[in-house]
Amino acid sequence: MRKQENYLDYIPKRNSRYSYQLNEHGNVEIIVKNEGFWNRILQITLKKPRYSMIELEQMGSYVWQEMDGQKTVYELACMERERFGDRAEPAFERLSSYLKILRECGYICYVNKI
Repeated sequence: MRKQENYLDYIPKRNSRYSYQLNEHGNVEIIVKNEGFWNRILQITLKKPRYSMIELEQMGSYVWQEMDGQKTVYELACMERERFGDRAEPAFERLSSYLKILRECGYICYVNKI
């Protein structure tokens, strides 16, 4: 019988394709280069920016900076709960949903599970 996978055992890691910076509010801004033929056309004709800045909110910025490819989702949720208290609740469900969105967008990936 196979052991059932637990999402809290996953280890998230920032995608090295994207760099980031902290803005004046201390929030993380993921820098996304707008590449491809149509993006280039829009940059020339409509003066669209070459880079987009995706700003994460306070709790998301904290988690982003703590993701090092070694901490599990469980550890990150516990750290978030400790730092933000009741604002982070329900911590495990909230963080799991948040990380799934970041993964769907390609901003993070998962390394080996424990």
